[in-house]
Amino acid sequence: MTHLWVRAEQRKNEERVGVTPAGAAELLKAGVQVTIEQSTVRAIGIEGYQAAGCIIAPENSWPSAPSDAIIFGLKELPEDGTPLTHCHIMFGHAYKGQPSGRVLLDRFKAGGGTLYDLEYLVDQAGRRVAAFGYWAGYAGAAVALRCWIAQQRDEIAGPVGVFKSSDALLKNLQEHMAQHNKTKLNALIIGALGRVGTGAADLLSTLDIPVAKWDMAETASGGPFPQVFEHAIFLNCILARPGTPVFVSESAKTDARQLTVIGDIACDPDSDFSPIKVYDRTTTWAEPALRVHDAPPLDVTAIDNLPSMLPVESSEDYAMQLLPSLLMLTDLDTGVWAQAEATFHKHL
Repeated sequence: MTHLWVRAEQRKNEERVGVTPAGAAELLKAGVQVTIEQSTVRAIGIEGYQAAGCIIAPENSWPSAPSDAIIFGLKELPEDGTPLTHCHIMFGHAYKGQPSGRVLLDRFKAGGGTLYDLEYLVDQAGRRVAAFGYWAGYAGAAVALRCWIAQQRDEIAGPVGVFKSSDALLKNLQEHMAQHNKTKLNALIIGALGRVGTGAADLLSTLDIPVAKWDMAETASGGPFPQVFEHAIFLNCILARPGTPVFVSESAKTDARQLTVIGDIACDPDSDFSPIKVYDRTTTWAEPALRVHDAPPLDVTAIDNLPSMLPVESSEDYAMQLLPSLLMLTDLDTGVWAQAEATFHKHL
């Protein structure tokens, strides 16, 4: 019997989960054994999983799970160097030249386990079967606006946190925006037609902020793109891949510009293919803005788990998208799982 073991997230500020109680019930009905770890941080309570009939395991007990269990989480595992013997479903961030990715792959190689990277679960057209993109874009645009608001007070943005809903997040932003003159506030989104860009555009449009929406047609020339500097806020919503053009070069710090905030929502600064060259590390919930130039200010925000600011909505959305693929775990040799395994071995 296929055994799916849903681990507790161990990364700070991570409250999401990839399967809901309703989804767990569907898996059980399909003959999949489902174990759910207890969690002190998960936004969706354990009671629904208990009612669905899942096995409940202690928090962070996955290393001692049966050898045939498929361990399912979202974000990174603890970086303790231990060999990984199980099959793991998660976002590995391991295939784009990231230094931490090579370390992760070496752990799989040492333990004989397999990584099914959620980013590489794709259909025959190459489109991801499930993504947090919309809520990443929505929350990323909100954090970029917080950076802009702080600049109006000659400050750098302070800590961000979790909201119970997108409505609560929107209300909070509206209250802060009302205190400032928005006449010169405009934004450019590159990757506007994708899930991430759509979420970002929806947030900005709801707040009546003028938005220029670019996608593949507008960036086909390969750059440079001086239009980026004509906007107060630039949001990058395109994943870093070979051939991705540079949108913001190192010289942007001192170039003439209206640009004061860059929201790198795709957030891959240590990738060889990053299109944003003015920074080299992610930002955090405690310090969401990295100031890369002072006069005039230029702040970069690049938080790599933005959807966890809205953990309930983003979990429910993602879990609904992913469930049809989870129901196919009974046959790992076909479909998206076989493709993901082939991608893993290619990079191993």
